[in-house]
Amino acid sequence: MANYTLNINGKSHEVDVDPSTPMLWVLRDHLSMVGTKYGCGIAQCGACTIHLEDTATRSCQLPVSAVGDKSITTIEGLSEHGTHPVQKAWLEVDVPQCGYCQAGQIMSASALLKQNPNPSDAEIETAMNGNICRCGTYTRIKKAVKLAAETNANPS
Repeated sequence: MANYTLNINGKSHEVDVDPSTPMLWVLRDHLSMVGTKYGCGIAQCGACTIHLEDTATRSCQLPVSAVGDKSITTIEGLSEHGTHPVQKAWLEVDVPQCGYCQAGQIMSASALLKQNPNPSDAEIETAMNGNICRCGTYTRIKKAVKLAAETNANPS
């Protein structure tokens, strides 16, 4: 066991865990941040996506020992009241069906828009590739990402 001080959603959190513990389980089991979901455990489905220094990162394969002093943002920290442009677009386009993958999808989309505020369809598809939606809402996901990009460009 080792003691780690983590910067998560702008707050400092202390955990005493094995260095190889994936961040997914640190978040869920040790810090009760359950918005980040377990999907496959091998970084292939995207349900566990968080931001590590604003980069979409699969938390199921990120050992706590690799985080260091880098900042982490989870779905809980994306916006306090669900007002992030991607979250708002998700609701407007009615993306979720079962909802299980949505936190990971939203985190991947918001990381994309932070790095590329006006992505093409191909860039959206590339960035979102690997985020699996069991319900197959990919068309609505792309539409919501485009809407969020437009909203960011033309805030009301």
